[in-house]
Amino acid sequence: MKQITNSEYKDYLDYKKSKIHGRILTPDGLRLICNSYNNDPIAIGTHFLEALHRFERKSAFSENSIF
Repeated sequence: MKQITNSEYKDYLDYKKSKIHGRILTPDGLRLICNSYNNDPIAIGTHFLEALHRFERKSAFSENSIF
């Protein structure tokens, strides 16, 4: 008997793929990043915006990526 929809199953598979490739930010990982920037919100925001730019430039989350 089917318990979830096809789209929910696809989301779950995408989550597993992201987890394998280290794209999931855990609370401990977030704490580490915040502590490394001395809890400065501007520095933390700059870090995340730069990281997002690098991901988009490399197409890390695109459908055409090799991951």
